[in-house]
Amino acid sequence: MKKTALITGATSGIGEACARKFAEGGYRLIITGRNEQKLNQLKDELDTEVLTLRYDVRDRKATEAAVKSIPEGWTDIDVLINNAGLALGLEPEYEGDMDDWETMIDTNIKGLLTMTRLIVPGMVERNRGHVINIGSVAGDAAYAGGNVYCATKSAVKAITDGLRIDVAHTAVRVTNLKPGLVETRFSNVRFHGDDARADNVYKGITPLTGTDIADVAFYAASAPAHVQIAEVLILATHQANGSVIHRKL
Repeated sequence: MKKTALITGATSGIGEACARKFAEGGYRLIITGRNEQKLNQLKDELDTEVLTLRYDVRDRKATEAAVKSIPEGWTDIDVLINNAGLALGLEPEYEGDMDDWETMIDTNIKGLLTMTRLIVPGMVERNRGHVINIGSVAGDAAYAGGNVYCATKSAVKAITDGLRIDVAHTAVRVTNLKPGLVETRFSNVRFHGDDARADNVYKGITPLTGTDIADVAFYAASAPAHVQIAEVLILATHQANGSVIHRKL
C-alpha cells in the first residue's frame, strides 16, 4: 500500500512542489489549502491518488473539522509537511501593521501547532511517521524589517526541536527545513501584490526554487528508518545567511 503524505498550503510554491515530488515518489496525497479551484486543478495534474481538503489553517475549528472528515483508509498519515506560511510587510517593527502580525502568527505558528496536535498522536500510536516543518533561514537571526516574520520562524525551530524531544521514545522523525531565498509567490504576498518590488528581491542572484526544497524534503523522508534528518539549511550559492547576499548587478 502506498504511503500517505499530508501537505498544507499545497496550491503554490514549496507546497505545490512537495506535492509533485512526493506524488512522483510513489506517495498518495492529502493536499490542503484555501483555494478549492487550485486544489482540484493540482489533483487533476498529479499521477497518484489525491484527497483535497479546503480550509484555512488559521481557523482552528475549520482545521479540526477538515481533519475529522478524512475518510477511513486515509487516516494513517506517514508524512506531515507543515508548509502553510507567509511573510507580510517589511517595515520597521515600530511601524508594522498589526493585522499582518496576527496573520503571520496565526498561520506560521498556531496553524502549524494545530496540524501537529491533530496528526502526530496517530503517528505516536502507530510508532511511525515523519513531521517535516518548513522553517526558514529567517528563524536563525533577525534581518532588517523581518522582525515578526523572523520571530515566527524562530518559533518554528523551537517547536520542531521540542517535538523531536517529545517523540524521541518513538520511531517518529521530525525535520526542520530552513530555506533561504526561494523564488515563489512569497515576496508577492509579502508586498501585498507589488510585483515590481517582489522581483527586486531576486535581482542579481539565482534563487532557489520550490523544487529544490521539495527535493530535500523527499530526501529526508526517504532516509533509512534509523536516520533522522533533524535540520537542513538550504541557501542559494551566493547567499551566506538571511541578510548577506552577493548580487551580480
